[in-house]
Amino acid sequence: MALAIAIQMDPIESINIDADSTFVLALEAQARGHALYHYLPRELAFDRGKVVASARPLKVRREKGNHFAFGAAERLELAGVDVVLMRQDPPFDMAYITATHVLEHVMAETLVVNDPVSVRNAPEKLFVTHFPELMPPTLITSDPGEIRAFRREFADIIVKPLYGNGGAGVFHIKPEDENLNALLELFSQHSREPVIVQRYVPEVRQGDKRIILVDGVAAGAVNRVPAAGEARSNMHVGGKPVKSALTKREHEICETIGPALREKGLVFVGIDVIGDYLTEINVTSPTGIQEINRFDGSKIEAQIWDAIEGRHAQLRRARRDR
Repeated sequence: MALAIAIQMDPIESINIDADSTFVLALEAQARGHALYHYLPRELAFDRGKVVASARPLKVRREKGNHFAFGAAERLELAGVDVVLMRQDPPFDMAYITATHVLEHVMAETLVVNDPVSVRNAPEKLFVTHFPELMPPTLITSDPGEIRAFRREFADIIVKPLYGNGGAGVFHIKPEDENLNALLELFSQHSREPVIVQRYVPEVRQGDKRIILVDGVAAGAVNRVPAAGEARSNMHVGGKPVKSALTKREHEICETIGPALREKGLVFVGIDVIGDYLTEINVTSPTGIQEINRFDGSKIEAQIWDAIEGRHAQLRRARRDR
């Protein structure tokens, strides 16, 4: 059955079609005969009980510089489409949270992926705290005294913003580093939010592995090796993608968190693993599909659409039974 798919994402004009995960999801949906619409997060609205967006019909093609075509904008009622893909990039700020509240209103009629309630309740660096046995030693606080005590215990630490993304604001504080107090002052001047502090895991020099899970099941992985002199492995700051298989420990991590992901409607998730430790569970707009596909010869976007179509069929049956 052909579905109507509305994609809530950032401007499609500026994406890198060789790396963007939403782009290959759109390509796969189009190949299956689904109708696509695109709208920006700021074009989403709640209007007298209805959730609407100023959306444009979308066609995509793998052609650099000419990778999309829009139809005329229309006022689209999201309760009338089959699936909404919530794919805008973080930061996970109040605008993002508001979008989850708005989209929650259509969930009885429309499948929203990932589930907006679960997205709201599962910020990347907080959701992982529900699995403390999988994490490195971690502290979340605004109290400088607690942070200094944590550093005295572990000496070598990472400090980062709780709601940051893309490696922004991540600092490696070595035992001899004298800048911790100044760094905490800087954080407090720019935000009232707590920071997250973790024991430094030296295995990060061998890479920070991104593992994609589809409906709670591991679908593939790519290792991201940081550049020389860099503590961050994010690819947009110089990290190098490297082919990688899952270790026994990584399979254990996926099997531990998988049931919770399925239960919460988190269909497309990217987790980050350093050494033996789970560091983040990315549920907002995870990436990594294209890199894994190239290394493994897989097609993870097809697995994701199989899962989405299955969940949509369940929603239709539930609507009929109401």
